[in-house]
Amino acid sequence: MKAYVKETLTGFYSLLAGLGVTIRYFVKPIVTVQYPREKLDMSPRYRGHTEFLIDPETGSHRCNACENCARTCPSGVITVTGVKVPGTKKKRAVTYSIDYSLCSLCGLCVEVCPTHALKFSNEYRLAGYSRQDMIIDIMARLKAQQRALGLPEEVPPAPEAEAAAPEAAASGEAES
Repeated sequence: MKAYVKETLTGFYSLLAGLGVTIRYFVKPIVTVQYPREKLDMSPRYRGHTEFLIDPETGSHRCNACENCARTCPSGVITVTGVKVPGTKKKRAVTYSIDYSLCSLCGLCVEVCPTHALKFSNEYRLAGYSRQDMIIDIMARLKAQQRALGLPEEVPPAPEAEAAAPEAAASGEAES
């Protein structure tokens, strides 16, 4: 009989302890984020895919298409194409894309950039139904950021101008 009463009191105590925890959490404020309607605040150290920094002086990117990021990438997922700007000796990136499905988020591309043109984005809502959905066009994202900030979109130099120059030089040598 004594064991029965002791077991009943122990069970009743554990029931009250459990109800105490439930009631305590019942009156606390809700911390659930209604995900599709509300966006989460990400940590400042969160590393999403890379994107271009907007240069405050020019309102565009600083990438000179040196391809250090593509050579340094251990996964080999970065593709950069540059064109020489007419009238100068400088190159500008025209296309920049990352295959995010294979990216290891190591950060080497951001660290190795000599012009500090890249940064990590805070975008965490990346999903797709195919691998092609995970190829991110960084130039398109840059143009969207420029539109959002009210900056004029940069018109990149035409690649044909660069391709026509060697052909003209070759034909000039052939005529001599």
